[in-house]
Amino acid sequence: MNWNQVEGNWKQVQGRVQETWGRLTDDELDKIAGKRDQLLGHIQAKYGIAMEEAEKQLQEWEKTNDTRDWKEAHK
Repeated sequence: MNWNQVEGNWKQVQGRVQETWGRLTDDELDKIAGKRDQLLGHIQAKYGIAMEEAEKQLQEWEKTNDTRDWKEAHK
């Protein structure tokens, strides 16, 4: 996944992120602004999990949310 594209299209991606990590608020997602490291930290903190588990979850999310998919859906 290209995180430069994610950052540039964060508004379109936010919904998919929130579907997976529903505890993240709109305000938190706005502050994250598509930055992977910030998203990772928020997932860890909000769900009380180890950084390794948060990384594993985020990598799995990346595999199932290819940027080509959401880019096509939002043309």
